[in-house]
Amino acid sequence: MTPEPARIDAESTASNDAGPTPVVGISTGTGISTVAVAATAEPLKLAVILGSNREGRFGPVVADWFLSRAAERTDFTTDLIDLADTDLPTALSFSPGPEVRAELVKVTSRLATADAFVVLTPEYNHSFPAVIKSLIDWHFGEWQAKPVGFVSYGGISGGLRAVEQLRQVFAELHAVTVRDTVSFPHVGEGFDDEGRPKDPVGCDTAARTMLDRLAWWALALRDAKSVRPYAA
Repeated sequence: MTPEPARIDAESTASNDAGPTPVVGISTGTGISTVAVAATAEPLKLAVILGSNREGRFGPVVADWFLSRAAERTDFTTDLIDLADTDLPTALSFSPGPEVRAELVKVTSRLATADAFVVLTPEYNHSFPAVIKSLIDWHFGEWQAKPVGFVSYGGISGGLRAVEQLRQVFAELHAVTVRDTVSFPHVGEGFDDEGRPKDPVGCDTAARTMLDRLAWWALALRDAKSVRPYAA
C-alpha cells in the first residue's frame, strides 16, 4: 500500500492533480448560525470516524486538530470513533458470532444515535482504507437520512479520490454527503512538530464551512424524521 500523504480544500468536487500547490476553497456567509441552531434545538450529535488503522498513521494528528475545531461550536457534541480500536471482519454475516458482536457493540449504537458523521480518511492506492468499508458494510439503517462530511489527507490529491469513492458508497446507503470538504495534500508537510497546521486560516475556514453545511443538513433531516420517519 502506498499512502497519499495531502491539501486544504473546501472545494470537494475539484480533484486536481496538476501540481503540489494547495487549493483552498473558502466559502463565507454560509447562512448558518451556530448560535441559532443551539438556541432552537438540542446540540447535534456528530460522530467523527477516524478511518485509518495503519501502523505509523498520521490520522490522529489530523483528528486532534479537527476535534479542536468542532469543540469550539455550540451546535455539535462530538464522539470520536477510532477504527484502530475495532476489529470488524471483511466477511459479513447475518448471524455474527460472539466475537464479532463484541466488536459491533463498540460502534453500532454510537452510529445509530449520531445525527451526522465526519469520515476522516487517508488515501491508499487511489481509494479509502478497507477498515472504513468494513464499518460501512456492517451497518445500514444507522447511516440512513443523515449527512456525511469528509476530512481527507493524501499526496497531491489530498485524499479527494478516496472521498469521491466514499460519496458513491454513502449514496447507496441513503446518506447525504455535503459538498464542502477539508483536505490536506502532502499532509506530513502541512503540520508542524506540535500537530498544528502551518496554514491555520485556510484549513480553519474550510472546517467551519463544512461544519456549517453539516449542521444545516443534520438539523433539517432530524426535524423531518421527527415528523415523518424515513423509509428506505
